[in-house]
Amino acid sequence: MTAVDPVAPVQLGRVRGRVLRKLWHNPLGVIGGVLLLIVVVAGVFAPLLAPYPPAQVHFSTPFQQPFTVGFALGTDDLGRDVLSRVLYGTRASLEVGVLSVLLAVVVGVPLGLLAGYWRWLDALVSRIADVMLAFPFLVAAVGLAAINGGGIGNAAIALGIANIPTMIRVVRAETLRLKESDFVLAAHTMDAGAVRILGGHILPNALSAIIVQATVIMPSAVLGEAILSFLGLGIQPPDPSLGIMLSDAQQYLFRTVWPGVFPGVAIALICLGFNLFGDALRDALDPKTAR
Repeated sequence: MTAVDPVAPVQLGRVRGRVLRKLWHNPLGVIGGVLLLIVVVAGVFAPLLAPYPPAQVHFSTPFQQPFTVGFALGTDDLGRDVLSRVLYGTRASLEVGVLSVLLAVVVGVPLGLLAGYWRWLDALVSRIADVMLAFPFLVAAVGLAAINGGGIGNAAIALGIANIPTMIRVVRAETLRLKESDFVLAAHTMDAGAVRILGGHILPNALSAIIVQATVIMPSAVLGEAILSFLGLGIQPPDPSLGIMLSDAQQYLFRTVWPGVFPGVAIALICLGFNLFGDALRDALDPKTAR
């Protein structure tokens, strides 16, 4: 019967407590966390918070100014409520971001582990990643979206595929570093198999780098979705999107700027929140910064 190490849960609790304390004492991290909380609540509860359906038109009240009675952020050229469309657009951006991160993690993490652990696979996987990285991120996403067509699913797939190479390189670098660690060498001496070493030793210790990379992919995916929708290659009308709102607003820029200001602010807040929180999380998870 295997004895349970009572020290391991204590050490895990100490690590979690240290990470939470460092996040709490990082002002920029706290600001980023608050922004993310607001964005997530706005996106998840958009059907409850939105005063109108996002596609509902009010032909009698186009181009209403912000803080008009009944329209907190005004209306667009068709009289659609800007607040409702921003909330639903935020929801769509988060959905695309989460799906893109999941695709990058599901494909990139195993390939990165294999490339870092077996040298004969490293050459093949690294060359494939280098070829994909040769194409700029947005160019690759636009090309894939143009091939697959519009829609939230196709946009997420295009952005996820475009982010796979960076995830591969991050996980590969962590695997190369960790496989020379003492605990991995000790597992080798006990005849542990490759699957056990990768899944039980290397992957858990590489999770911090994977989580941080996911916080980097999220804002780039949100921004990429807005660009694809702006170009007509992402989410298609009448479904709401922050990029579509910006595309519609540019036609009436000299008449009113508000239909374009609020979706732009929403995109900026989403990206700023993820960047600030991701930087703080990276510093908190880095053992070199521990006291």
